[in-house]
Amino acid sequence: MEDPNYEKFQATVSEYLIRHRSILDVISKFQESAARVNRAIVKSVTSCGCVQIEASRQTIPAGVSSYGELKNFMHSHLEGQLCDSCQEFVETELGSTLFYVAAICDLLGLKMEDILQKEHARISALGVYHLS
Repeated sequence: MEDPNYEKFQATVSEYLIRHRSILDVISKFQESAARVNRAIVKSVTSCGCVQIEASRQTIPAGVSSYGELKNFMHSHLEGQLCDSCQEFVETELGSTLFYVAAICDLLGLKMEDILQKEHARISALGVYHLS
């Protein structure tokens, strides 16, 4: 797959962002879209059943000597895999969310690609400590 062109994506979003041009409209649509992503995932569990959530407290064995080793012992709590239908639904909702992220960037004069590059650099530099 060819590298995504974030600048082109953002320009296309800007071109089609007509009705909801207000930042207030866009941030409320972004929030609604993020909720729809959550709902799509929940429906894959509760309606379809292709994915199950088996959640319990994360436990860390006594012998773990480094923060980096924790990944081997942490669980996603997900069992199964998205079926084709649920995968398509989740991807569609995630795509809509990306649309509104690009719209927010455009309205604020930010470049989505720059933000992704800065975040990648931050994650790379901080490693496992980037979330703390």
